[in-house]
Amino acid sequence: MVGAVVVQAGEVVGEGWHVRPGEPHAETIALAAAGEAARGATLFVNLEPCAHHGRTPPCTDAVIAAGVARVVACHVDPDPRVRGQGFARLAAAGIEVEVGRQLETAVKLNWQYLVRQVLGRPAVTVKWAMSLDGRIALATGESQWLTAAPARRHALMLREEHDAILVGSGTVLADDPRLTRRLGLVSRSHHRVVLDRRLRLPATARLFTETGPVLVYTETDERERRAAIEAAGGEVVCLPEVTPAAVLADLAARGVASVLVEGGSEVAAAFVAAGCYDRVEALIAPLLLGGREAPGPLGGSGSGSLAGAPRLEATSILKLGPDLLFRGFRPGCLPDLSASLAG
Repeated sequence: MVGAVVVQAGEVVGEGWHVRPGEPHAETIALAAAGEAARGATLFVNLEPCAHHGRTPPCTDAVIAAGVARVVACHVDPDPRVRGQGFARLAAAGIEVEVGRQLETAVKLNWQYLVRQVLGRPAVTVKWAMSLDGRIALATGESQWLTAAPARRHALMLREEHDAILVGSGTVLADDPRLTRRLGLVSRSHHRVVLDRRLRLPATARLFTETGPVLVYTETDERERRAAIEAAGGEVVCLPEVTPAAVLADLAARGVASVLVEGGSEVAAAFVAAGCYDRVEALIAPLLLGGREAPGPLGGSGSGSLAGAPRLEATSILKLGPDLLFRGFRPGCLPDLSASLAG
């Protein structure tokens, strides 16, 4: 997500933003809007202008041609085709370059893209809905619906924002979800991913009744069950061990840039314990469910101490109808990204 503003003598004379891949970049749009007023002006942009030919020409060419005197950017673009080269090209043309303003804000804006480029794996959001007392379902397993319509719409929006939706086989066996996008905001297909070490997934699951790729990660190569899943339209990926890191590595090789982990509790706990997550989104309903047997959002063995438990950073709370959305980032995620992008 990139925006640009052209300022001349303290006045905004042009602005633009990158609408979608393949269309003009923010800098080009802003400079076109400014016209001759861009000569001698300052261009503010949150990401380093590109210096390579991709789907569009280099933005640095447009900046130089427009006669801009100064470029102020939040951080470098970690894409190896760009990193530092855009700023170097501008400086060589006599344009003053300043990097680092509002760095943390800009990193938070584009955290998905930056995680992918800097860490070399898909960006990961772990999401759950729970009661105020930390239950994701009754002891009986009933969970629909903990949250009201606005929170459920937000959950669907998260699906639109990620390339893959990931659950464990227990979630499929219990809820038989389709894991589809329903808002119609994104036309490209997404991956639906199931972690199924023992290959328990039935070929009759509703996942296979929808179009789009279904990936089933397993540790067993039991031929009959594998054949049934593949006949239903799924792809079985056999790994020596189904770990978050191994799954993310395979997804990255397939071009998946972001993953939404929707559950269940053991899968969510595995990603947290492995440090293979970047953002947590917890939808909290004003319900008090109670019950010793009622499950919580994170299973596994848990943290060994309070001091060793991950404490989320850059947290925020948003009210969605009667419910609350709590959002936070993995400890060190944003500072580490910022440190690598300061220029």
